[in-house]
Amino acid sequence: MSKSHQMDMCHGPLFRKIVLFTLPLLATNILQLLFNAADMVVLGQFANHQAMASVGATVSINSFFVSLFMGLGIGSNVLVARFFGSGDKVQLRKSVHTSMLASILCGLVLMVVGLLAVRPLLTLMKTPEDILEKACLYLYICFSATPFMVIYNVGCGVLRALGDTMRPMYFLLIAGGINVTLNVILVVGFKMEMAGVAIATAVSHLLSAVMIFYVMFRSREDSQLRVKELKLDGPIFREMLALGIPASIQSCCFSLANMAIQSSINSFGSLAVAGCTAASGLEGFVWICSYSFHTTSLSFTAQNLGGKHFKRIIQSVFLCIACACTASLALGTLFYVFARPMLAMYNPDPEVIQWGLVRVKIMFSCYFLCGIMDVISGLLRGLGHSLIATIGSLSGAFFFRIAWVYLVFPHFRTMQNLMISFPISWILVITFHTIFSYFLLRKLFRERTLKHGRLFEALQHSVYRSGAPGFKP
Repeated sequence: MSKSHQMDMCHGPLFRKIVLFTLPLLATNILQLLFNAADMVVLGQFANHQAMASVGATVSINSFFVSLFMGLGIGSNVLVARFFGSGDKVQLRKSVHTSMLASILCGLVLMVVGLLAVRPLLTLMKTPEDILEKACLYLYICFSATPFMVIYNVGCGVLRALGDTMRPMYFLLIAGGINVTLNVILVVGFKMEMAGVAIATAVSHLLSAVMIFYVMFRSREDSQLRVKELKLDGPIFREMLALGIPASIQSCCFSLANMAIQSSINSFGSLAVAGCTAASGLEGFVWICSYSFHTTSLSFTAQNLGGKHFKRIIQSVFLCIACACTASLALGTLFYVFARPMLAMYNPDPEVIQWGLVRVKIMFSCYFLCGIMDVISGLLRGLGHSLIATIGSLSGAFFFRIAWVYLVFPHFRTMQNLMISFPISWILVITFHTIFSYFLLRKLFRERTLKHGRLFEALQHSVYRSGAPGFKP
């Protein structure tokens, strides 16, 4: 990989580098959501509401299986960034090759498991009978492309760990354009409804994986991929799993909790499912603003930990929190004000829009909390404490949401009551993660930088020096 694609996060103006790193990442994630939204818009405008609802009913299942390999990408990102920051070229090469081979093997396993689990999971979630078969067909086609999706996501994680957020954006722009084009051809032209959307998605995943492999094999840097070096390095793979498995467990449990919530949404009927699906499409744009800074926080933390630049870790976290909150509040307010016409773009049915508005009004006013949660979680994982991040998330979100669905919701069966569980769970996770982050950082400074435990002064000085707007000593 050319040096121009890499970023040294350990030196230079921090705020500028965070912006340069995050903007392409944010653009990539927004493009992904736009292409996903195009799927729903095409279905909403050129098919009936059952077709749209059948895709919406699969979101939590798709998220669950994505969560299974999400940890692999996080473990790869942390190790590659750490070895790049420390200048350890041997370990860097081993981590890159281990990551990519693991992505291939993991993708094949998930494909088989997913295909076998589709119908039982949809039945367990009480998917309405009028959309069950369509939802099954959609997932069968999507799961057939799981290996390509895993390869693309892990490969992008490796590139981002090295500071390259531009080329993943280019890959998505190309693959997403193909996806939208095929959507129009297959859904509008051939009337294939959700099957056409699924085929278009599968083809775009295949193309993305091909592009990732192409640039990694063509690289001329220490991160170059070579077939003869594709093997699982034992120590690196174990550390990757130690970092990744807790993250996967957390994501899977979040998805299970959301599946329980989706089951409750399903109980209101297919119109409610379609309305929440449309609202979720808008919601994704707000969430991705905060989650982009999670990736930034993780990458900057890992590189600076490897380079032993501990003050920059604190600086980057404060800047990421400020940026994530600002972006979430701005975009959330915009969507809150123009929610009705935006929901109509997904589906013009007045009843579908009304169900969507219930979710929009609660979620968009609180999403800045999710941004804070994501950034602090990225800090913990970048420091190598993935298990702590998982314990906090499970305690504050998973167990709470499950308890809410089964203990509170049955007594107050409204959509508002169901949605309020999200912001409450974010507050609980933030509290847990903040407490542990404080003690971990205090220990780090005491052992490596500060001999007399002057953490508060170091925090204040670091934030001021970072140039974060609004922060003064």
